[in-house]
Amino acid sequence: MKRNKIMFVCTGNTCRSPMAEGILRSMIKQQKIKWWDVISCGICAETGGNVSENSVQALSEIGVYLKNFKPKQLTQKQLESCAVVVCMTSSQKQMLEACGNVYCIKDFCGLDVPDPYGGNIEFYRGARDVIYFACQAILKFIKEYKQTEN
Repeated sequence: MKRNKIMFVCTGNTCRSPMAEGILRSMIKQQKIKWWDVISCGICAETGGNVSENSVQALSEIGVYLKNFKPKQLTQKQLESCAVVVCMTSSQKQMLEACGNVYCIKDFCGLDVPDPYGGNIEFYRGARDVIYFACQAILKFIKEYKQTEN
């Protein structure tokens, strides 16, 4: 069976998209779904950096752990390799939607995910909770996508 790839995109790949990657990867693992891989990238990522400490803390509070995560810059090759691309905001979606199969978190839960960068842990928890809620809908979407694409 061909494995599909879903990519989350945010600005720097240090806060929101790594949280989305970790949350959805955890959900996929719990559901024993074998036909999807999850990655994340940033539109303006500084490669060689680290995920924010508050993102790591917010995720660990719900039992999700990012191991050896390093921010990655979005490339055209990555966009072309993904079956589904999910941006954190509507404006990011507008930048990429010509690439096809581009959605935003708002398409799944009705809300954009505000950038918590530089904020306190409460901002990160708020972003995490919106992402978690959206990932529940995304999980259902990719299960149905698998059924309709194969």
